[in-house]
Amino acid sequence: MAAVFLVTLYEYSPLFYIAVVFVCFLVTSGLVLGWFGWDVPVILRNSEEIESSVRVSKKQMRQVKNPFGLEIPHPAAVSITRGITLTPDCLENCILTCYWGCSVQKLHEALRKHVYCFRIKTPQALEDALYSEYVYRQQYFIKKTDKEEKYCQLPEDAQIAGFGPVPRSRYPLVALLTLADEDDREIYDIISMVSVIHIPDESYRLPCRILYQYLLLAQGQFHDLKQLFMSASNSVPPLSNASGESSADKSLLEKVGLAEVESDLHDENSKDCVVCQNGTVNWVLLPCRHTCLCDGCVKYFQQCPMCRQFVQESFPLCSKKEQDQDEPEHIFQDVPHGADF
Repeated sequence: MAAVFLVTLYEYSPLFYIAVVFVCFLVTSGLVLGWFGWDVPVILRNSEEIESSVRVSKKQMRQVKNPFGLEIPHPAAVSITRGITLTPDCLENCILTCYWGCSVQKLHEALRKHVYCFRIKTPQALEDALYSEYVYRQQYFIKKTDKEEKYCQLPEDAQIAGFGPVPRSRYPLVALLTLADEDDREIYDIISMVSVIHIPDESYRLPCRILYQYLLLAQGQFHDLKQLFMSASNSVPPLSNASGESSADKSLLEKVGLAEVESDLHDENSKDCVVCQNGTVNWVLLPCRHTCLCDGCVKYFQQCPMCRQFVQESFPLCSKKEQDQDEPEHIFQDVPHGADF
């Protein structure tokens, strides 16, 4: 209908047609400027303008050393009847205490008591806060050089095949790591770590995993330890003894220099930025926790390039000063505990 009107108007008077189109253009421009002001929409800007105008707030982080580490080496073999194997890895002498069938409500009340009442820095302090609302308790002394696996299992006379359907009133297993020496508690900000572990049973057969890990601080706070989602893509497989190469072949590769090149490529490919594929990944995006951008690319993004979620805050894994100190040494270590965060 509008097209027929414009054609008829043009046949009647071309000058009047041009005047009408010009007036429509002015009205449309006025509406656009009235809506956006003089600020051009983001979709129409180039990358340089986005860098100068769009800024994601940087979260202020405090470096704290975590003396505790806990892993499940064989999650596929874990069950209520067979028990679980835990591997503690601590920087100091510690005490590992496992509570089977711990009350969900009492555990969270104990965490609040750590904030408002008393500090949970010993197993006895947690047990007082739990009011003995657990089925069975096991305890081990862990030396700081001890990396041995610790086996935990319910006694046979407990006759427990599961902890009921979801939602449950009891966690299958809660593992508490505390510092054994009183002097160490004065050194570290983190004085204990509580790990909530899911163990499959007849009613809930999902694989064994750590559900939550809480770091309890000496100042009376506790923090939920979250996993970072790295963007590493291991395109070059690491060298192993099972590759079928003889010792002579390996020595020949080392003489030529191919062995070192392959290992260096593996380290570099596992740390590449997902955007430029050149810089080292250093920035954590919140709240999605994807670690996928380098120092040069983080300033261009308002959304995570991995999941497209809007970035509210971000923080670097290490400062520029720490990067400059690490570059001459070319040493990269993967430390599950004791790292600064």
